[in-house]
Amino acid sequence: MLKDTINILCKHYGLSKEVVSFVISKEKLLEDKYKNIDEIAEYNHYKVINSMQEVKLTSSDFNWTTGYGYGDIGRDKVEEIYSIIFNTEDALVRPLIASGTHAIYLTLSGLLRPNDEFISITGSPYDTLQEVIGIKGNHKGTLVDYGVKYREVPLIDNRINVNEVIKNMRTHTKLLFIQRSTGYSNRRAISIQEMEKAIKAIKDYKKDIIIMVDNCYGEFTDIVEPTDVGADIMAGSLIKNPGGGLAYSGGYVVGKKDLVEQVANRSTAPGIGKECGLTFGMTRSILQGLFLAPHIVAEALKGAMLIGIVYKELGFEIVPDIDDVRSDIIQGIKLKTPERVVEFCKGIQRASAVDSHVIPTPWNMPGYEDKVVMAAGGFIEGSSIELSADGPMREPFYVYFQGGLTYEHCKLGAMMSLDNLYKNNLITKNKLTI
Repeated sequence: MLKDTINILCKHYGLSKEVVSFVISKEKLLEDKYKNIDEIAEYNHYKVINSMQEVKLTSSDFNWTTGYGYGDIGRDKVEEIYSIIFNTEDALVRPLIASGTHAIYLTLSGLLRPNDEFISITGSPYDTLQEVIGIKGNHKGTLVDYGVKYREVPLIDNRINVNEVIKNMRTHTKLLFIQRSTGYSNRRAISIQEMEKAIKAIKDYKKDIIIMVDNCYGEFTDIVEPTDVGADIMAGSLIKNPGGGLAYSGGYVVGKKDLVEQVANRSTAPGIGKECGLTFGMTRSILQGLFLAPHIVAEALKGAMLIGIVYKELGFEIVPDIDDVRSDIIQGIKLKTPERVVEFCKGIQRASAVDSHVIPTPWNMPGYEDKVVMAAGGFIEGSSIELSADGPMREPFYVYFQGGLTYEHCKLGAMMSLDNLYKNNLITKNKLTI
């Protein structure tokens, strides 16, 4: 790093020279791994460009309609582009899908009927989804409230326990659910290769079972996606990976045509489905974000690896480990105390371009059982492809770092989070020696 750059970090951001030097020294250990990430990004970038060329995207497609949204050619092309990228028969991509959880709920509620059963085959899902299902909280309109049955099969050695899944499938088991990402857990994300092996074995046993994947945080981290290896339907958020930091809002569902149609009917009304729904002028930002997404995901992956190795070298457990195959952009760090989690998030917030002066504090965030502390200073509110971090206030006190539109921003976040721990005596200072 240039001497002038180090000086600005120390002078303008108040960072300790020990912290800056420590992070720089660990960065050098990752150069070979960064090369592999760049290769994946290049492949995916060409894939995205090809999909836009294939539908003959034109500047007039960025215009938008009013009212019902009939004849919105841009909207239709967005959905065709998504279906090409994810190798599926159809897609639903709408700005009014509020979040990844909303996209998943739409999919599950669109496909499941009273007395149908679905099984989470990657153990307990993410906190917000537990409330959607109805196994946590006390909300009306949950899947359980509507008569849907639910069970889960734990992972074994961080892998899908195929034998146990098959043993648990019953005549009324309609859908198997895979959460690709880490979530608020101590496991790494499920790799595409592991998914492919599990899906093949399950489909050999019961061909017509629906396999659904929650793809949040996983898009473009590999050259293939779950729908390339047999997943029937998949859902995600536009303010995570595929939105590239430019989509204001939205979510997507991709998969088999008959399944996407059922979800579309749930999102509007039977008989209307995909034919209605305004894009509110967001077609340009959705597609421009998608165009940038492979590169931005690569930047976020490099940032996750950097912060992972920094904290591993300080003696903290990390998930995934440095040599693990990465299947999402999240880096979990077991900080062991609530004070460390809060100070880490304060450092990430301080590194933000937006709301850097705001101080994160644990609060009762909707959809979560425990208080959550969250650092999120993004240009798009809640956009976790931007530099962000959060963690629930519960044992063993993991913090989850994700996002970063540029690697340099991730690096600044790594330095500021560590600087906060260093200055508050929450790490052993002699460990910062190089």
